[in-house]
Amino acid sequence: MNGLHRVFITGLGIVSPLGLDTDSTWSRLQKGHSGIDYITAFDSEGFDTRFAGEVKGFDPESYLERKESRHMDRFAQLAVVAALEACRQAGLDPKKPDPYRVGVIIGSGIGGIITLSQQMEVLSQRGPKRVSPFLIPMMLADMASAQVSMVTGCMGTNYCVVSSCASGADALGQGWEMIRRGQEDVVLAGGSEAPINPIAIAGFNSMRALSRFNEDPQKASRPFDTNRDGFVMAEGAAVLVLESQESAESRGVTPLAEIKGYGATSDAHHLTEPGPAGQSAARAITLALNSAGIEPSEVDYLNAHGTSTPLNDRQETKAIKLALGEDAYRVPLSSTKSMTGHLLGAGGALEAAFCVLAMRDGVVPPTINLNDQDPDCDLDYTPNQSRQHKIDVAISNSFGFGGHNSVLVFANPERGR
Repeated sequence: MNGLHRVFITGLGIVSPLGLDTDSTWSRLQKGHSGIDYITAFDSEGFDTRFAGEVKGFDPESYLERKESRHMDRFAQLAVVAALEACRQAGLDPKKPDPYRVGVIIGSGIGGIITLSQQMEVLSQRGPKRVSPFLIPMMLADMASAQVSMVTGCMGTNYCVVSSCASGADALGQGWEMIRRGQEDVVLAGGSEAPINPIAIAGFNSMRALSRFNEDPQKASRPFDTNRDGFVMAEGAAVLVLESQESAESRGVTPLAEIKGYGATSDAHHLTEPGPAGQSAARAITLALNSAGIEPSEVDYLNAHGTSTPLNDRQETKAIKLALGEDAYRVPLSSTKSMTGHLLGAGGALEAAFCVLAMRDGVVPPTINLNDQDPDCDLDYTPNQSRQHKIDVAISNSFGFGGHNSVLVFANPERGR
C-alpha cells in the first residue's frame, strides 16, 4: 500500500427513526419495518407533507447532564449519543493513550436549524435583547463535531464536512484519508441531522422534493417504484470509529470491517438535479473501486442512495450500470431510505453502518414499498424482503444537492490478510 495504513471500523453508533441504538435499528431494518409516521414535532396542519422519519422516544437527559444537553441543538445531541455508543462498542477511551491522535469529523448538511428557527421567532416576537446567547454556538454546523470532542475527550483534528446529503460519507472518506496517511490513529467519523421543523419542511416542499403521500406515510418512501413522488425527511445520527490497523491490534480489538476506498466527484450541472447521464456519479464509484484495488466482479452488495425521487433513482441506476458494467445486474442493491427516510447529511454515515452490519451478518436489507418497479430502474433492488447473502465487498453511494457524489467501499477485514 506504499506505506499507507489500513483503516478498520471498530465501533458503530446509531440513533435513527428505527431505534435509539445500533441493535434495535438493525433488527427492524432487516425485518423491513418503516420508521416513517406523521410528524409530532410540530403541528403540520396546512403543510403539503405531514410525515417524516422522527427519532421516537429520544431523551437527551438519559445520556447527558441536563445543563450540558440544553446547550446543544438536537442534531448535536443525536451525534453525541451515537458517538458514545460507537466508543462503547469499540472499547475505546479517546483520552488514552494519546487524545491528540484521536480526531472527530461529523458531517451535517443543515446544522442547528431548530435552534435558529426558534430564536428567529424570539427575535420577531420579543425583540433582539431576548435572543439566546447560545444561538450561535448551538446553530453552527460544526457543533456536533465540537460537542462530540468535548464529551469524549478527543483532542485531535476536529471539524465538520458540509456537502449536503453526501456530508456523512465525506466525513468517513476524510477520516479514512487522515488515518491511512498517518495523521491520526483513530477518527470518530459520521453525520448528524435534525431537520424536522416547519421552515425545513416548508422549504423542501416549496421545491417539490418531498413525498406528499399523506394517506399512508409508511409507504411514502418507495425508491425505484413507478409511483415514487419524492423523498421523506428524517433525522438521526451515525458515528463510526475508524482506526488504523496498528491501533486496533495494539488494543486487541476485533475489526468489524475495513474501509478500502473512497471516491468523490461533482456533477457541475444543477442546484438540485443529478447529472442526466450519470457519468459523474459513475466516475465516483470507479474512483472508489480503483482506490480500493477492487474490480466490479468482486462487489457483493451496493447500498444505493435511492432517495425515492423520480430523477435520482433513474440517474443512479444509469451510474451503477456505467460503473459496474454487466456486474450491475448481478450485484444485489437496496435503498434503506425506504425504511429510515432520508437523513440528509447523516444519511451517508448511516448507510455506511448498514453496509458494515450487512457484511457482518451476511444479510442484504430490503427495499420496501417496491411493488411496481420502474422499467428504467431494472436492477436487483432486493424488493420487500431481506436476503441471506455472503458479503465480502460492499459499496455505499451518497449523492447531494449541488452535485456532490461520494462513494465508499468496505471489505471484510479478513479479506486482505
